[in-house]
Amino acid sequence: MGLKKFIVNLAPSPLVKLFAGPYVAGDSIQAATDTSRKFWEERRVCSTIDLLGEELESDDDVQYTVGVYERLISGLGSQEYATISLKPTQLGSHRGTEHCLKIIEGIVTQAEKQDIKVTLDMEDHPYTDMTLDIFRALIKDHPTFGTVLQSRLFRTDEDVKSLKGLNARIRICIGIYNEPKDIALQNMPEMKKKMLEQIEVLFKEGHYPEIATHDEAVINESINIAERLKMKKDQYEVQMLMGVPKQNFQDELVRNGILVRLYVPFAEKWKFATAYCKRRLAANPAMAAYILKNLLYKTVGKR
Repeated sequence: MGLKKFIVNLAPSPLVKLFAGPYVAGDSIQAATDTSRKFWEERRVCSTIDLLGEELESDDDVQYTVGVYERLISGLGSQEYATISLKPTQLGSHRGTEHCLKIIEGIVTQAEKQDIKVTLDMEDHPYTDMTLDIFRALIKDHPTFGTVLQSRLFRTDEDVKSLKGLNARIRICIGIYNEPKDIALQNMPEMKKKMLEQIEVLFKEGHYPEIATHDEAVINESINIAERLKMKKDQYEVQMLMGVPKQNFQDELVRNGILVRLYVPFAEKWKFATAYCKRRLAANPAMAAYILKNLLYKTVGKR
């Protein structure tokens, strides 16, 4: 475990919630939908809304999650700027692939009635096969269904090939999970190089790449690849996380006719948000120092 992650894991839940505020839309469906609508109306930036939660092993928690997504879909209604994202481990993966697939298909079917697209998020490597199996099974009858590939995994080149002919929405990212060196790249420049290679393959295979990174050089090179391949601007998009300070660059992309989509997470129950928020804070180079300073103040500052 790296030092930053170690320090972030020491932080109590209220402190994590405080520092993670910019990365989370709020604690209600209304907060998420309002944030999404504001991005669109003020900046013409799209969004994908996600209910935070992962590795749920209680049927009651899973059913609660399904209910929130049903209310989210109803609250969003038919509009042009927002999709939703969800994870297998919050929707029944603990009972196996078939059980999880049925739950996810129910949500996808309901979303389709409102013309809302759904993306199946990719979690860490133990769930890669399950995620792709569910995706392949459902895209046959739900052609707007999308999923995610992580360029840091050695297997991803083959996973891209396995999706040949599906003409799918594929969010391609490096991946936030710290994966073992025997299955994943450990060097960031190599990850970025691999991501660009895979973006080019996705274009050539007829997919719709959703280029998910905050690295402006990677985004600009992805656009160069698209132009070299004579791809139209409506054949791909750029995705980033809400809360990351890239507004000027995002707005420039929008002005140039490129669709930008922000990941807009929310949580009705804070316990389901903690894991995501700690990953976000650990990824911020300055955040560990802020948290450590706050922890030291709390423990010795008042003595």
